[in-house]
Amino acid sequence: MKITLLIVSHALIGALGFAAGIYTLPILTAPKSPSAEEIKAGLGKTMFEGRFLRNLEGSDFLHWGEGTVHVGPDSVSFLGQLAPGPDYKLYLSPEFVETEAAFIRVKPEMVRVGDVKTFENFNVPLPAGVNAEKYTTAIVWCETFGEFISAAKYR
Repeated sequence: MKITLLIVSHALIGALGFAAGIYTLPILTAPKSPSAEEIKAGLGKTMFEGRFLRNLEGSDFLHWGEGTVHVGPDSVSFLGQLAPGPDYKLYLSPEFVETEAAFIRVKPEMVRVGDVKTFENFNVPLPAGVNAEKYTTAIVWCETFGEFISAAKYR
């Protein structure tokens, strides 16, 4: 009985430590976020604006975004905060989605803009040939775990 209890307790502590590591590693390795002033300085070319909201259907206490998205001809900028996590990607979608199932359904029609490496403010350049006017929504998605983080309808 004692050995079983020790095995279970050690496995539980190991699992908790692993989970804590997955959660904290992206925070520890994230580059410095651009300041609000740096983001605001580049907003002169903004064509569209939208908002990430915490209370979307597919968001929860570990997967959320809150703030303003600014879409320009050359980049997508964000003033706000995202829940920390690994491997975030920014997508542009032709329709608003707010759940993992809806994201997966529409993903073939989306364009992947790039990596989101910070959890407070970001600026992601649009790839050559991507026209943000063809899309309506900016989405942050965790590629590794297939988790919906947030979405902002900008058009």
